[in-house]
Amino acid sequence: MPLNCAILDDYQNVAMTCADWSNALPDVAVSVFHDTVSGEALAERLSPFDIIVAMRERTRFDADLLAQLPRLRLLVTTGMKNASIDMTAAATRGITVCGTASEGHPTSELAWGLLLALARKIPQEDTALRAGFWQTTLGIDLHGKTLGLVGFGRVAGMMARYALAFGMDVIAWSRSLTDEAAVERGVRRAQGLSELLGEADIVSLHVPLNETTRHMIDAEALRQMKPTALLLNTSRAGVVDTAALASALYAGKIAGAGVDVHDSEPLAVPSALTSAPNTVLTPHLGYVSQNNYARYYGDAAEDIRCWIDGAAVRVLT
Repeated sequence: MPLNCAILDDYQNVAMTCADWSNALPDVAVSVFHDTVSGEALAERLSPFDIIVAMRERTRFDADLLAQLPRLRLLVTTGMKNASIDMTAAATRGITVCGTASEGHPTSELAWGLLLALARKIPQEDTALRAGFWQTTLGIDLHGKTLGLVGFGRVAGMMARYALAFGMDVIAWSRSLTDEAAVERGVRRAQGLSELLGEADIVSLHVPLNETTRHMIDAEALRQMKPTALLLNTSRAGVVDTAALASALYAGKIAGAGVDVHDSEPLAVPSALTSAPNTVLTPHLGYVSQNNYARYYGDAAEDIRCWIDGAAVRVLT
């Protein structure tokens, strides 16, 4: 009897075409789900499966859910980090948790797209043009502006290179960033978050969500930004206090925001940000690209095959 495998949250219906599953399929019966459910419906849906392939952190595999999945033996997550999985509970239940490689550039490219759309008011002009209007707004120049990067990992490093190519100044803040490392990357190191917020024309967030970063951009942080500044969030929704951001946008305390990550996903409409002015919103597209999905699903199929054969898999710790 084949093993049962669930592939979750395949919104675009591409999981089976982005990779070659033929090596895994002879021993695995695959079911692909194109929507997201929660609560009792989620446990009921997943209870028949021996293997689950999860997309990023869309589904929370806490101890309670794992206890309701007696057949689960292999949990594959796209990427090599997933804060939504209770690793201790999984280990206690004998569930192997493994991951896949991922690309860094799709998120930085998406963030830069949000910035260009905000700066040159592309969505507004597209809408106006289709309605018969011509040149209704005045965009801002990026050349000569200061980009502030909160966090300075792989994605932020790519953002710095884009900004330098556009003739921008770059200031970065990270608890681990040194002056020497900043100079090597062509950026200036801020002495603290407040300094960065007060100086930057564009603030772009690139930090993981944890207890030290949750709501680090709150009402007080937003007050420290220039009224002409733009905010970009392609990291995690919880880094920003969404209600405070919406209030700041309505009050004109900042000039605009580009947001790819949301407090609940899929985002319920209307929400605080969908009606807020001067926003460009995307449905968590930072990692959604052809090459990245090919890597995700290709590695997931390989993980399944290796696990079945007793070979080494990309185990999360």
